[in-house]
Amino acid sequence: MAYMCNPINMAYKYQLTDSRGLKVTYREAADPSLVVFQGLYYLFPSMTAGFLVSDDLNNWTFHSLKDVPIYDYAPDVRVIGEYLYFSASSNSKNCSFYRTKDPIAGDFEEIGGGFPFWDPNLFEDEDGRVYFYWGCSSETPVYGVELQPDTMKPIGEPVALVYGNPVVIGYERKGENHIPKSSEEIEKIVQGYASMNPSASEESLNTIRKALGDDPYIEGAWMDKRNGKYYLQYAAPATENNIYSDGVYIADHPLGPFKLAANNPYSYKPGGFIPGAGHGSTLEDKYGNTWHASTMRVSVNHIFERRIGLWPAGFDEDGELFCNQRYGDWPLRIEQAVINPWEKPEWMLLSSGKPAKASSYEEGKDAAKATEENVQTWWKAASSVTGEWLEVDLEHECDVYAIQVNFADDQLHVPLPEGEAYREGRYIDERQHYTRWILEGSLDGSTYFVIEDKSEVETDLSHDLIVKEVGFRARYIRCTVKELPYDQRPCISGLRVFGFGQGDQPKPIDAIQLTYLSDLDLAVEWSPQDDVVGYNVLWGHAPDKLYHSHMVFGSSQLTIKALIKGQSVYVRVDSFNEVGISEGEVCKAVV
Repeated sequence: MAYMCNPINMAYKYQLTDSRGLKVTYREAADPSLVVFQGLYYLFPSMTAGFLVSDDLNNWTFHSLKDVPIYDYAPDVRVIGEYLYFSASSNSKNCSFYRTKDPIAGDFEEIGGGFPFWDPNLFEDEDGRVYFYWGCSSETPVYGVELQPDTMKPIGEPVALVYGNPVVIGYERKGENHIPKSSEEIEKIVQGYASMNPSASEESLNTIRKALGDDPYIEGAWMDKRNGKYYLQYAAPATENNIYSDGVYIADHPLGPFKLAANNPYSYKPGGFIPGAGHGSTLEDKYGNTWHASTMRVSVNHIFERRIGLWPAGFDEDGELFCNQRYGDWPLRIEQAVINPWEKPEWMLLSSGKPAKASSYEEGKDAAKATEENVQTWWKAASSVTGEWLEVDLEHECDVYAIQVNFADDQLHVPLPEGEAYREGRYIDERQHYTRWILEGSLDGSTYFVIEDKSEVETDLSHDLIVKEVGFRARYIRCTVKELPYDQRPCISGLRVFGFGQGDQPKPIDAIQLTYLSDLDLAVEWSPQDDVVGYNVLWGHAPDKLYHSHMVFGSSQLTIKALIKGQSVYVRVDSFNEVGISEGEVCKAVV
């Protein structure tokens, strides 16, 4: 079997940036377009200077791009006829389309620029007519227009299709957990920027104020057709927040009119180790399964510090598009066959909140940060000397099957390579880097055995997954770092261990309290349990459509702020521990 664990295990390229004198280096990949072309899967993310190819949606090979605009955001790829079409974003110039019959070895043919656009998406209907969707703004909508298939020029005028409506659509509200920044917080950020950029104009400062305000960004269009219905997907409200999500509108015609689907947002992952599930693409694989790829959030060193996630998805018997993100950053088996998109995890999380120690650490970034199940916090070693290590104590012997090693970056500033220059404030570092380490296990903390030796690999995988299908017994898991890009000090945001511990499954939660705080906000409370690792709060607009989820650690309450005004809400709280998952009872929220 093959297994994955979000974020996707790929080499995330470093971005060397200089934004008005503010220099920072971070990894980024976002806005994924995922398609099947000539029997292979092609993944095109932003700021990757290339694309990835896979035969199984799990093992990816990187290929560079040279003759297309790799520094333009949100690359869109779609298959039309025998060609793979490519386009990307620019509001400052007419954008071109590019096409090729062989993305790996062939050249891209340019089809001359038509008009400026941002977050593009092409769609070919069953009758051969071609449509185009674009938009990325807190002020303007997602647009659509028909194109001439040979010239890619518009036929007629653009049609406004999707506007933001956060008064009615709760998940479109900005802010971490949909809580917007106060005017005081916004002004503090603006003045901090102004102090670092004394020449900044008042106009540019007002632009920042607007971007940080309450109006959601409506962006990232993607169109699919199923059983005669058109599913126009879009992202909202802000990529740097944990609630970045994908919603969907449905119509009988590719240019609408569109109606908000009942199941929304269909892609939404606000909790867990790494959150975010917005601006993506939906794919039917070679076996008829549906998958959704989208953007996950780190956003510590820079708001665009992002990763790629992939989840099982589908269309239910009523034609509603859904995506399963209940355990969306746990190991997932990838089968080359028809799958059940709602299959439970094969192994349980063993490392959450467990004691940890390290060879050294920087104050405030001790070893315990690596078991907090939070991609935004990490252990940081006190030096970059080879051999710094981090160890997690599972507190008892466990059956271990998988370990995910998540490296972070902390306040890096890497100078440009000699002879290179920034392009629009950034440089994508295409040099080969290495992330090398040794993973060991122990039963007693004294005698260790090697689980995986990656001390000489020729790869740079910052979110690596190690799977041992037969499993092994261990209490202690240690990662010793051998080499990292730029000779930086080791930072690990998650040394995550999966398998089975001791004891019994938690008791089901049979009583929850639901309280409407507003038309868009629902408070959920339940009695805490002693034998749990965490909870999964599930909800939906019908008792058999609990398609939304929010994983919770260390709390017995959650406010769901992603509701749609006037829509019924049904809630279930599941509990999980190191042995298994117990489903709670479904309750309806009553006003």
